[in-house]
Amino acid sequence: MKKVLILGVGNAQIDAIEYFKEKGYEVHGCSYSHGDNGEKYLDRFALINIVDIEGIKQYINKENIDIVYSVGSDLAMPSVSKAAEDLGLKHFVSSETARICNTKNVLRQYLGENFEGNIPFQVISSQDDAILLEYPFIMKPVDSQGQRGVYKINNYREFKEKISSSLSFSKSGKVIIEEFIDGDEISVNTFSVNGKIIFNIISDRIVWNEFPGGIIHKHVIPSKYGIGEVKKKIENLVERVLNKLSIDDGPAYFQIKIKNGSEPILVEVTPRLDGCHMWKLIKYYCNVNLLDMSIKHLLGELDKQGIIEINPKKESVVLEFMCQPTGSNVSRDNFNISWSDYHRWYYKNGEVVKKMNGYMEKCGYEIGEYL
Repeated sequence: MKKVLILGVGNAQIDAIEYFKEKGYEVHGCSYSHGDNGEKYLDRFALINIVDIEGIKQYINKENIDIVYSVGSDLAMPSVSKAAEDLGLKHFVSSETARICNTKNVLRQYLGENFEGNIPFQVISSQDDAILLEYPFIMKPVDSQGQRGVYKINNYREFKEKISSSLSFSKSGKVIIEEFIDGDEISVNTFSVNGKIIFNIISDRIVWNEFPGGIIHKHVIPSKYGIGEVKKKIENLVERVLNKLSIDDGPAYFQIKIKNGSEPILVEVTPRLDGCHMWKLIKYYCNVNLLDMSIKHLLGELDKQGIIEINPKKESVVLEFMCQPTGSNVSRDNFNISWSDYHRWYYKNGEVVKKMNGYMEKCGYEIGEYL
């Protein structure tokens, strides 16, 4: 029986854990602590931090692991790539590419100030640092994931109020401030084979506007920007970023904002499947299974080489998160799931919602037609 090690055992990794279980693999997982929802689905659990590359390599050698992988975690990808590189295991991108994507200021620097779709930024390590950007700007830790420590800053008073909080989420003690882009948010999921994009799809990213940091509420397909000249600009930006970063194989996930209704600006890119189960929404919409494609391509079993033609639903579809405030007790009765064709809960009734972003947390999600 072949063995796989999944880095991280949270809700985002359950999809990969279940996939490998269904394929007959012995599934190992690791995390720095016990208690995440994916742990109960594993054959073996190891108490190893997902950023501990040497510890991961030792475990792979000790347990004769055949594949190391993860989904939905920025922190995991440098470890996945570096461990696989050093041990001669299959992987999609170099550890250098994974490192660049995982560190926000390094990504901006690597793309360069003349890269169309990049934006002005500055790295800050103290409230005493001089601010060179104009207000408003977005402030976020350079090396954190999710929406932790992300704030829109309108003036110097707000900067002084929020800088300590934002810095607290950074392992390196640095934040990046970026020009604030006032516009709609979209996501793009892509899949590449041998340097060629064979699939891409744009979705509208609907956030909780009353909270800072762009906390996700819904993903909708198709996007309002999925046609016309703006679509061409989005696809051009995506292709240039993939080429620049040498993301030649496997999945990639983009967050992009549309400036002035027509100009796509890169927010983030990562060489992995997203943490929002978008592969399920995409499969529901057009029957393309990005999780299956990712694993098969990693294993050298993918039979798709050319551009994938899709036959989508006529209706718009949505993945909506059931969310509650941090620290509240989950009440499933507060949510109407009767309209959805699929749903999954992260919590049982009455359980306390754990702190992730500190405002509005994911308690589960549902997928169906967008009414």
